[in-house]
Amino acid sequence: MQTIQVEGSVFEIEEGQKVIYVAGGCFWGTEHAFKGLRGVCGLCAGYANGNTDHPTYRAVCAGETGYKETVRLVYDPQVLSLETLMKAFFMIIDPRLKNRQGNDVGVQYQTGVYYYHPQDRGPLEKIFREKKEKTDPFYTELKPVKNFWPAEDFHQDYLEKFPGGYCHIPGWKVDEIAKL
Repeated sequence: MQTIQVEGSVFEIEEGQKVIYVAGGCFWGTEHAFKGLRGVCGLCAGYANGNTDHPTYRAVCAGETGYKETVRLVYDPQVLSLETLMKAFFMIIDPRLKNRQGNDVGVQYQTGVYYYHPQDRGPLEKIFREKKEKTDPFYTELKPVKNFWPAEDFHQDYLEKFPGGYCHIPGWKVDEIAKL
């Protein structure tokens, strides 16, 4: 087992697994979209890269904490490559939008990828550079993860608990991701 420690959370993953943090707008849909992707070993909705301790949903939605609704994604790189993960990520977001995805508007909905493993920086920068060349404007962030606080239990697996709940990601995109 490996211990992953980021301000706000400490957890263990199996040897050989990796972790990355993806902010794809509302974390309900982001979590749901990645759930069916082969090689994903664990997901947790939460708040990343903000400027307070122990943020709550209410505080994050007020727009004063700097946190982004984010999903911590644990995966097996022997099954799921970083490139495929990023392909799935860019399938569910519109990188031309700042602080917004779908009908969700606010700082907490800014899209981004926050990496934990320093060796992921170079490959991610290459992927982002290629996306930026084809997309103008381009607002999706790429930064190391500074902190991550798990969201309240109510938000975990939200769209499984409430299948008719609002999601900015259409079902056909979730189906396409599952085929990757």
